[in-house]
Amino acid sequence: MKTTIIIPCYNEEKRLPFARFKEFAEQHPDYALLFVNDGSKDNTLGILNDFAKEHSSIEVLSLPKNSGKAEAVRQGILHAISARPDFVAFYDADMATPPEDLHAMIEWIDRQSCYAVAGSRILRLGGNIERTFMRGIMGRIFANVASRVLQGLRVYDTQCGAKVFRTSIAALIFEEPFISNWIFDIELFARIIKQYGIQEVYKKVYEYPLTAWRDVHGSKLKKRDFIRQIFDMHRIKKHYKLNRHNEK
Repeated sequence: MKTTIIIPCYNEEKRLPFARFKEFAEQHPDYALLFVNDGSKDNTLGILNDFAKEHSSIEVLSLPKNSGKAEAVRQGILHAISARPDFVAFYDADMATPPEDLHAMIEWIDRQSCYAVAGSRILRLGGNIERTFMRGIMGRIFANVASRVLQGLRVYDTQCGAKVFRTSIAALIFEEPFISNWIFDIELFARIIKQYGIQEVYKKVYEYPLTAWRDVHGSKLKKRDFIRQIFDMHRIKKHYKLNRHNEK
């Protein structure tokens, strides 16, 4: 099972948990880690290049200028699929999602016939999801609006930064640039709906409940971005012509 994990990085010189990534690479030598330097202005690229020299399973793709997370992930995916892995994933550089959960998600998609597995920060007994009160409230509002945009799709968490795809599916849904930078995850769901129909999404896309998740200090997403995200959801709905009456 060949898997490439894309980790987008922008000015992560002081935030990247290299020790944990090193441990993850050593525990899973069958995974390739592709760090995408998104035009960082600090020494992120130099540190990543040094890190890659130590591990044959680690590669660095450097973009000449800052293009935003959506394009960094897209370029990483397109670069990765040229090597024809079985699965591709993207994963936040701060490791807010435990690497053990990412591994479990990859094992799940390998066992099942699903198209994609998305990490989901579901608040539940037995889980350890650490979110501020305000982020929790904003997250539930966001999820309800996102559901309305996505033809009523009952998805709990579109925005978790850990997702795994079959390469054949990724080649289709990452082909074109995204119209939104921060909420391109919603566009991914929109593109799968447009490609296969919403009923197929219910059958073939799985939300994996994370065992743990935590807000990491230094996140580049600010509260004021919430308003912009709501506006972007309107743009996505209009662009993909999604409504409850155009199911495939």
